[in-house]
Amino acid sequence: MTKHEFLFHLNGASFVAFKFAEKFVKNKLVTDFKYNLILTVASNIDGSNKFDIFPEDNDIIKLDLTDNEVVDILYRNNKIPVWIDISVLKSSRKTTTFNLLCSGKYTDDKNEYYYNDNGSGPFGVKGPKFPINYKEGKKFRL
Repeated sequence: MTKHEFLFHLNGASFVAFKFAEKFVKNKLVTDFKYNLILTVASNIDGSNKFDIFPEDNDIIKLDLTDNEVVDILYRNNKIPVWIDISVLKSSRKTTTFNLLCSGKYTDDKNEYYYNDNGSGPFGVKGPKFPINYKEGKKFRL
């Protein structure tokens, strides 16, 4: 996957997560997007050199990034994480912020992307974090 394709998938997943979150939240979501990047390190290494691993990523969190900054950080050696869970975290008058929880395994093999079968590459759209005592069908504030 090229950097441009990765950016395209990030933007597409952002809009899908945005539309999905609108079904659940009262907040007015805007289309100026920011990202919080949560990096993890793969713990179940199988001994093969199938994936690139970056141990220095352990517990790294980067806040308030643009889409291009996310791509610059995650696109390494022409490889990207095998999965990236995206969800709306918060909303302000100016921006909607997403959490990106990323696998610590990096690959350039599209067949290894967890969500590739649905066309979103490594991106798995998740719902916003539901409040305690959430009642189905009732919208809540982020």
